[in-house]
Amino acid sequence: MIRWNKIIGWLKSQPESRMLMILALIVGLSSGLAAVILKQLAHLIGSTLTGWIDSSYDNIFLLLFPGIGMLLSLLFVRYLIKDDIGHGVTKALFAISKNNSKIKSHNTWSSVLASSVTIGFGGSVGAEAPIVYTGAAIGSNVARKLGLSYKTMTILLGCGASGAVAGIFQAPMAGILFTLEILLFNISMSSMLPLLISTISATTVSYMLLGNEVAFPSVVETFAMGNLPYYLVLGVACGFFSLYFIRMTMYLEDRIKKIVNPYKRWIYCALGLGVLIYLFPPLFGEGYSSLGHMLKGNPDNILEYSLFSEMMKEYSWVVPIYFLFVLVFKVFAMSFTNAGGGVGGTFGPTLIVGGIAGFIIARTINLIGLHSLPEANFALVGMAGLMSGVMQAPMTAIFLIAEITGGYSLLMPLIIVSITSLMTIRIFEPYSIYSKRLAKTGDLITHDGDKAVLTLLNTSDLIERDFITVRPEQSLGELVKVVAKSKRNIYPVVNKNDKLQGIILLDDIREIMFETERYNEVYVYSLMKECPDTVCDMDKMDLVMDKFDRTGAWNLPVVDILGRYLGFVSKSKIFSSYRSRLQDVSHD
Repeated sequence: MIRWNKIIGWLKSQPESRMLMILALIVGLSSGLAAVILKQLAHLIGSTLTGWIDSSYDNIFLLLFPGIGMLLSLLFVRYLIKDDIGHGVTKALFAISKNNSKIKSHNTWSSVLASSVTIGFGGSVGAEAPIVYTGAAIGSNVARKLGLSYKTMTILLGCGASGAVAGIFQAPMAGILFTLEILLFNISMSSMLPLLISTISATTVSYMLLGNEVAFPSVVETFAMGNLPYYLVLGVACGFFSLYFIRMTMYLEDRIKKIVNPYKRWIYCALGLGVLIYLFPPLFGEGYSSLGHMLKGNPDNILEYSLFSEMMKEYSWVVPIYFLFVLVFKVFAMSFTNAGGGVGGTFGPTLIVGGIAGFIIARTINLIGLHSLPEANFALVGMAGLMSGVMQAPMTAIFLIAEITGGYSLLMPLIIVSITSLMTIRIFEPYSIYSKRLAKTGDLITHDGDKAVLTLLNTSDLIERDFITVRPEQSLGELVKVVAKSKRNIYPVVNKNDKLQGIILLDDIREIMFETERYNEVYVYSLMKECPDTVCDMDKMDLVMDKFDRTGAWNLPVVDILGRYLGFVSKSKIFSSYRSRLQDVSHD
């Protein structure tokens, strides 16, 4: 304990910039190690389970394993963790916007364990979101242990998240861009250095422990200008597939979670997932092995153990139609896994669906005979297109696919498809799959500086409670006594149940308050006026500011959800808190 105290004391004695660099290195190394552990643990569980059974996908055990994994994760989270650890990227966003970038300490390991079991047993989800949340939790808890500011804690949270992405994909540039596009809204160039240190250190750990093999080796052909129109078609298609992915995921999870009993929900989801895997074996697990076959130019191998393998040999159109069904039902399989108790993310499924989308379009055009297209190229570029649409992070998509495939020979089509996909989905959906739920509740922190700072302010923290209340039945004389004691010039009028009835302004009674002969003749109810508007203590700050702008008031009364008076909120207090919070979030 003494040694830890000495280390912490030494760190705190360093200049802030140097301390941040050291901590970014520590967080990056830790996040990279966590990414390797999750990846290897999921693989170990999966290989152990499937190693002793027949490799044929129609083995009954492969239909049961995902449900067992979901149940184990459900029990682990429900009885040991006792906290919701799903949707990791969304949780990290919420921590930044509404929890001062603080993430519970158990998230430094709980998501790794739960998602490893879920994926290892065949759950149809990805490991990326859980590891991002784990990395973010590592950065947050390191900063909290040292008692650092919100600004520094947010940077280290971002370092952890970027290190996690870099570690799991061995893609440092993609890790940085992921954090910039999705998590951190107000990063400056001076704050880029910690992110660089974190991602490079995480990637180094991953290389040292896993080797430097390319994540998705593929048969990449040189970009040909004659294929440009078809890449545009792919971009538009990816935009619509992204819209389907987001909307259907939200719909399914909301519907399934209406089943209150978690074990009943697990049974339905396990059965649904089992049936889907039986019909479409590529839905088992993350699906990266199937994607690998597609990128190597031999997608037909994926159907070897399928119910439709014989039909494929006879009818060439069976392959693209089959994969279209896999694309459609991957969203169902992912939603069943997450809603049924499993812990996993949408990052991996996004890549899978994108790869399949690119392959389907290329294979269809080739079968029709319109043009000869490189199917592996289209599968790779489709991955970027779906990422760009679903996550609305085109730069991350472009550089991730370029890095994990070992080169930039497809940079031009990656840019074309990613931007086209983003432009297409933006017509219908302004939010990514990570930010949509937060946007609905008003908790989304954005790249708009003003709105971002307002999102960080809580109405309940800004209530001023030193206003003396009066009752409608009180006389003018009693009101004058209240005025004599009060330091304010506004007097809220409440009934016996503390519900707000109106307000009295000092300027409105300034003349009559000196007419002593009327002290027992005039009552508060005849003097009070209606409030220009009221603020609920649960209102988001942007709504509060809209009320101030609409009414022109300088102070507005605050009530709870039942209409009971709580206090006032003032423009001056908001402006003061805004300036203070702006200093906190400024990364310069």
